[in-house]
Amino acid sequence: MRHIRLLAATGFGLAVAAAAFTPASAQQAKQWFIPGQHAAPHAAPHPVAPRPIGVPAQPASGASQVPVTLKLPPAPQIPDVPRGLMPPAAVLGVLSVPDVLRQSTAYEQADKILAERRQKLNEDAQKEQVALRDLGQKLAADRSKLSPAQVRARERELQDRIAASRRKFAERNRIIQEQGQFALAQIQRTLQEVVQKVALSRGMNMVLQRQAVAVNIPEFDLTAQVLEVLNKTLPSVVIPPAGVAPLTVDAAKAKEPAKKAEPAHKPAHH
Repeated sequence: MRHIRLLAATGFGLAVAAAAFTPASAQQAKQWFIPGQHAAPHAAPHPVAPRPIGVPAQPASGASQVPVTLKLPPAPQIPDVPRGLMPPAAVLGVLSVPDVLRQSTAYEQADKILAERRQKLNEDAQKEQVALRDLGQKLAADRSKLSPAQVRARERELQDRIAASRRKFAERNRIIQEQGQFALAQIQRTLQEVVQKVALSRGMNMVLQRQAVAVNIPEFDLTAQVLEVLNKTLPSVVIPPAGVAPLTVDAAKAKEPAKKAEPAHKPAHH
């Protein structure tokens, strides 16, 4: 019973958390940063049977589709499989990962910090758009006073600034996304261990995602206990400073941004 099987539980956490981590302000961000907000719903796909090996997906134009009777070589002899150990009787528990994440203090801390950074990103992007619009209007007003060479130079300057702005804001947005993944990975790692320990303490050897269970009784539910242990074990996560990608941070030496750095030299007392 050392290894507990977690079915659609902690492995499901990152996918759920990645969607839940997007703050409300980000949902209202411009499509420049969050594409595909208004994508049309897709119908449920129909199962597609795999095509034969080496046969193209679509037949060539005009090719006949006459069924061919294949004569297969002799089938291989399947050896007998020796009898193995019988698994233990299943002792089930259920867990709601979304509920754990929503009430996790570490998740709330990370969500608040990243929401503030996304809001700042959106505000800076709006200011830059206004500045670019003003530059374009000024160029249009000055066009009649400038020589063709001066117009081309001003147009190149404007285009270069637009391109640089796009790169800068795309980079900032990418870093915020990576910081969110970095925070979620820390929560995911600890959550897996917490679920293992809580399940073992209850004598359970299999944990199911509560959303996938039609009927269960409260005695099976580990959510409240997992949340309690998670918050005690991981009250906060390490988040790199604004503009710093997680790959460039030494996680062993990183500190939570909520903590203020102490002064290098304390004043001497006389």
